[in-house]
Amino acid sequence: MFTEAQISSLVVAALSLPPQFKAKTWQTLIGLLATTGMRPGEAVRLSIDDIDLNTKVIQVLDTKFGKSRLVFLHPSTATVLEQYLQIRADHFGAGPGSTSMVFLNSRGTALDANRLNSVFKEVLAIAGITNAPGPRPYRLHDLRHTFAVRTLLGWYQQGCDVQQRLPLLSTWLGHVDPASTYWYLHAVPELLSQVAELLEAQQNPSTERATS
Repeated sequence: MFTEAQISSLVVAALSLPPQFKAKTWQTLIGLLATTGMRPGEAVRLSIDDIDLNTKVIQVLDTKFGKSRLVFLHPSTATVLEQYLQIRADHFGAGPGSTSMVFLNSRGTALDANRLNSVFKEVLAIAGITNAPGPRPYRLHDLRHTFAVRTLLGWYQQGCDVQQRLPLLSTWLGHVDPASTYWYLHAVPELLSQVAELLEAQQNPSTERATS
């Protein structure tokens, strides 16, 4: 899990990567993953035709398990993505013969999905984010986990029926079924704590009124 402050630090740190175009690519990529919960591999495979900035919709086509879905962009994310596409066009052109991939490296070719985490380690180091105790280091994919958990926490805090909404999150994330999304409900301490507080409040309504 990344905190909001850490995600902001990652976006800023990416701008320090040389050369300048690589920095802008990674700043935009990190922002897109953090705000949409897309898989890193899905973002790398995006083509320009998959993005409609007018309706602020991304088509994620034929991804994991052969599923396709729509992902909706926050206006601020759409603005940053539009700016990146203009910078990309200024660097490498947008006419016939140019690559259709959205995210390019400094040589004008598509990002290598196998090298994403090695570059992300550089961004983590620049941001001063060290690995928390645990079995593995931070990965770019953890931005997706963070998005999912923050969404669930927000629903709990708003008093929403999370069980009813869980299939919506499953569809958004491109999970094969809601069972895959249930993983977050029992594997993340922040969610367990939130659920425990809500259950306690439901079982002791008088205590909740007294403390509110």
